[in-house]
Amino acid sequence: MSRLLLVRHGITEFNSSRRFAGYSDVELNDEGLRQVEKLRDRLAKEKIDAIYCSDLKRAVATAEIIASGRNLEIVRCPELREINYGDAEGLTFEEIGHRYPKLAEAITNFTLEISFPGGESFRGFIARTRKFLDRLNKHPVEQTILIVSHGGPLRVLVCDLLGIDQSHWRQLRCDNASLSIVETYPQRVVLSLLNDTSHLRDEV
Repeated sequence: MSRLLLVRHGITEFNSSRRFAGYSDVELNDEGLRQVEKLRDRLAKEKIDAIYCSDLKRAVATAEIIASGRNLEIVRCPELREINYGDAEGLTFEEIGHRYPKLAEAITNFTLEISFPGGESFRGFIARTRKFLDRLNKHPVEQTILIVSHGGPLRVLVCDLLGIDQSHWRQLRCDNASLSIVETYPQRVVLSLLNDTSHLRDEV
């Protein structure tokens, strides 16, 4: 059995203000740092054999905090970046509605055919994220792999690993500093934890 620990980065100012942060390289805010420290403490006794993360600052900082005290290389993976929202980067949904009403309508009526002007198509984003799974093939069974990324790519990975069509992507929730666990066996894949944030319960 391989054990995959899927972690979304801590909160940022863009998250707090509900702005679209795809390729925007925003950093964790103070609350985000506290969230990740709590997650680090939760995972302190967990055996981790390898760490992969998106190469954007908010994911790298999250991985570095969780990895503190462990003698492990953090492998930065561009394929784990959030979707490139293009012209919508840094905007709230309300602002997108005013500037790009057709895009706002497409976001509301989500399908796999959505494409962000100046950014990625959703199908292109899925294909790019799926490439990450090739990295896992080199790991022997019975290893525990920490994967730190963003809400979008993590949901793509969960759907792909479980054999769920990506059209259900939007039905999965992945909050900041959440932990999900996928266990892979020779004959099946088991989702044993999804979007758990119990370590943040005393957050204000």
